[in-house]
Amino acid sequence: MRMEEVIRRQKPGRKVQGISAALLPFEVDGGVAVAAFQQHLVRTDRAGLVNAVNMDTGYVNYLSDAEKGEVLRWTREALDKGVAFVAGAYIEGLDGEVVQLYRREMDRIVEHGGIPILFQTQRLHGKSAQEKAAVYQAVCKGYDRVLAFELGTMFAPNGEIFDEETVRRLMDIPELKGMKHSSLDRMIELSRLDLRDSERPDFRIYTGNDLGINMIEFGSEYLLGLATFCPERFAERDRLWEAGDPAYYALSDALQHLGNIAFRTPVPAYKHSAAVFLHLTGKIPADQPHPSNPKRPAWEAEILKDCARRLGY
Repeated sequence: MRMEEVIRRQKPGRKVQGISAALLPFEVDGGVAVAAFQQHLVRTDRAGLVNAVNMDTGYVNYLSDAEKGEVLRWTREALDKGVAFVAGAYIEGLDGEVVQLYRREMDRIVEHGGIPILFQTQRLHGKSAQEKAAVYQAVCKGYDRVLAFELGTMFAPNGEIFDEETVRRLMDIPELKGMKHSSLDRMIELSRLDLRDSERPDFRIYTGNDLGINMIEFGSEYLLGLATFCPERFAERDRLWEAGDPAYYALSDALQHLGNIAFRTPVPAYKHSAAVFLHLTGKIPADQPHPSNPKRPAWEAEILKDCARRLGY
């Protein structure tokens, strides 16, 4: 794909749908900071973004079944009745048949007023496109709205970047309304947008590229862990893009600078960076990640202070 063609794809003035994958914060003593979590959800909602809980950013891979249920309860309590949110349906490590496991998780999410997003499972790795699509079709049948993940293995070992046939077949499932694409590869994401435009224009591609957040300029929506650092700045950036305001570029650059620092190797440690940033800006009581999550060095706060200053904090 030539550079000229990429530039022609820009869609100025477009209204963007933003979803923020919420960090689950902790107290100094190691317990979940429930009040801070709920306040952060409310702040994100008031900024104009949709919340996503029980995601990678919320340590879903470390949570017990009961803890995932608690997160759903806290989320529903925090948000006004009727306010939609997204929640991860994560089945790794659970015993049972794949379709039944997904639907059990999805039923619980829907009962709390959430929209399920299907984390990939290693149990489908190596299956054909037809086999994978058949499982997703059975999983989604009867639900009003479901989202899916396409997650690179740099984020989690259960992730997988699908081949084009699989994506095409998933787009044929009517209950499946969109997909979060997290390859961190712009060219692959652009090909997903091309496929969407030709096969199902109402299907949403949510960029998960924290190293390329300007994919919104080319037709992607977003579902980003980076957005949990500063949801109000992301909402402001989106409004500037829709309005055609050139102030968009400086703010987008400052947000991308933060993303480049926070999502450096090892990528899963970005959640510790998020805790440090939110603690620095006075939003959560401690800068600790989940005890099982990789940690950043002791000097993380110093480099993130510069990011905060660039963003006006």
